[in-house]
Amino acid sequence: MTRIASHRGGTLEFGDSTPTGFRSTARLPLEEVEFDLHPSIDGAIMVHHDPTLDGTTDKSGEICKLTEAEIRAARINYSVGEHPVSLAELCELYADSAVDFRCEFKPDCNGVPYSDFVPKAIKVLKHHNMLKRTGFSSFLLATLDELARHTDSTRLWLVSPAVQTQLGLKAVIEVAQAHGIPEIGLNIDRADTQVMAQVEQAGIEFGCWAAHDAAQITKALQLKVKVFTTDRPSLAIALRTSFAREAGQ
Repeated sequence: MTRIASHRGGTLEFGDSTPTGFRSTARLPLEEVEFDLHPSIDGAIMVHHDPTLDGTTDKSGEICKLTEAEIRAARINYSVGEHPVSLAELCELYADSAVDFRCEFKPDCNGVPYSDFVPKAIKVLKHHNMLKRTGFSSFLLATLDELARHTDSTRLWLVSPAVQTQLGLKAVIEVAQAHGIPEIGLNIDRADTQVMAQVEQAGIEFGCWAAHDAAQITKALQLKVKVFTTDRPSLAIALRTSFAREAGQ
């Protein structure tokens, strides 16, 4: 069965990386919650997509240059007046949930990985008994290489359309193999049966991201990808249920 990952806790349903979205996702009949991490200047690990607060909250500033208290003071847009949460809080929220983690490591404002950030996040996950329930992803090969040095958990290379175009699929596969990456994810609009077959024939698992509307979600289900991320988890669940019912007939 194709796995569903609630992207940022279901952005189009609950707002971007909101506590309500994460709580709701924890109760949904899907497999994964996807989220992003950035460090605060005082050592906290915060759950937020962008490297700054500017685009998705009522505050501004680079997360890595703000204290945890300053980050928590921000109100998330399109939420019910909620504030960013930490990785530790997210771990506690999902301790009794059947939904697993898909943790993406983001770079800083210059596109550079945060120094020594991966082992710190892994330590928190391990402390809260969530490491074995966590798969990791990144657009950055350096981050994926660092993950391989610190954990044997699943690593997913998120391949942007630009990289897919510039390198070509054959080279993407060769790079993944050279780095020992077991799984790649493409934008759903750049995926098809031939692309998926070529990736899987190379022994690499195949997933997609940015499947947000009904057509994109249906495409992911018809392709039978391993997993896809979506901003509309409730819609994805309904379509998967309908798809499975029709397949059973």
